[in-house]
Amino acid sequence: MSDMELFLNRFELYDLTLYNILRLSSKTEIILNRKRCGRIEIKRDYYLDKLIRKKDNGFIKIITGIRRSGKSYLLNNLFYNHLTQSGVDENHIIKFAFDSARDLLKIGEDLMDLDLLSGERLVDPKKFLDYIMSQTNDSEKFYILLDEVQLLKSFEQVLNGFLRQDNFDVYVTGSNSKFLSKDVITEFAGRGDEIRVMPLVFSEFLQTYDGDKEDAFAEYQVYGGLPAGALMKIDEDKMKYLKVQLENVYLRDIVHRYDIRLTAELEDLLNILASGISSLTNPSKIASTFKSIKKTEISANTVDKFIGYFEDSFMLKRVYRYDVKGRKYIGTPYKIYFEDVGLRNARLNFRQIEPSHLMENIIYNELRYRGYMVDVGVVMKRENINNKDIKKQLEVDFIANLGSKRYYIQSAYSLPSIEKINQEKASLLNISDSFKKIVIVKDRIKPFLDENGILTINLFDFLLNKESLDL
Repeated sequence: MSDMELFLNRFELYDLTLYNILRLSSKTEIILNRKRCGRIEIKRDYYLDKLIRKKDNGFIKIITGIRRSGKSYLLNNLFYNHLTQSGVDENHIIKFAFDSARDLLKIGEDLMDLDLLSGERLVDPKKFLDYIMSQTNDSEKFYILLDEVQLLKSFEQVLNGFLRQDNFDVYVTGSNSKFLSKDVITEFAGRGDEIRVMPLVFSEFLQTYDGDKEDAFAEYQVYGGLPAGALMKIDEDKMKYLKVQLENVYLRDIVHRYDIRLTAELEDLLNILASGISSLTNPSKIASTFKSIKKTEISANTVDKFIGYFEDSFMLKRVYRYDVKGRKYIGTPYKIYFEDVGLRNARLNFRQIEPSHLMENIIYNELRYRGYMVDVGVVMKRENINNKDIKKQLEVDFIANLGSKRYYIQSAYSLPSIEKINQEKASLLNISDSFKKIVIVKDRIKPFLDENGILTINLFDFLLNKESLDL
């Protein structure tokens, strides 16, 4: 691996932190220190407010999400600053990073003996607990902020022990495949409180961009919202960064965790999924694609299992169809959307930039960021053709649900003609309930309601105004 690739592989925080790395063995690299080389702070108030609301609630706050999404910066910078500015004594905030040589030396770990990358030799929990107890020797409230906690041996048991300390308020992040698994929450017997962090949505990305929103979106739909990549100014650097993350971080994590031998098939599957965002698919169809195009035999069950691995690591999401009139879910086919469109584009070597599909993926991510449960809608319509009763399926791009609210949403890159307008609204007009129906378009328009009560709004009005669905 080149020096540039090594740097990019380790580059995670927003503030352009430069990692000095000492190679301790052929397998192990540990960060010795981090030198500031210029700081640009991206406000992530949505997540910070969540942490603040959950403070002192008696639960372990578990910050999860795809790697490189900014979990560590949220905890160790933004939330830490909030605590100190709120009057918490710095001596009652214990920060510990399990990938920091400085912190590991504090507890007496032998750096030469550790093998953190492979997981064969993790941090000694007794040494860590002895250190924590030595730092928390009064009855006042202590805030424990732990970074990369999966590098601590038996971290689940250690954290469960902290739950018995009435004066401990514990926050943890982790960024390998074990910690990223959705099942980690169950380890804390109902006393784990998850804060899911996504890559930058467009409104957050705008903080990093010096230019107008049209140019910003053109860049965002290509390179996505991983914070470190968003702060890079040169396209070549962005491309390199995203490719390195895919090859040396995300895919490697999945291969190691699940002990996958069919690595070529796993990578081919990711290519197929990336090529087909916003299109209906299913494991059997993909298995047939392998057979006909790749000349490779792979079962539908294996395809389904591999997609589950991608999903558990937060790389992508399956979105199932919901029959609006029948009020039931339809198992397959489903759609795939990527957690970050930049990673999707990088997987395809930036050759398949499809604005309409990328816009749909971005709208989906924005809805999830706002807390909506999102499905793909299906509306059954009956037509009489040549005296035959024909059932026709019409698609609603998204059904967004939050509490008692529901929105039916169509994504349309452009509406250049009456025919296209009628096409996009056809499914909405066949829904008889009273929930709001919306078309989001890239065209520059002001929001308006038609005679059927369907709201049409511009993409930027939607992305930059959280109240836009209720205009």
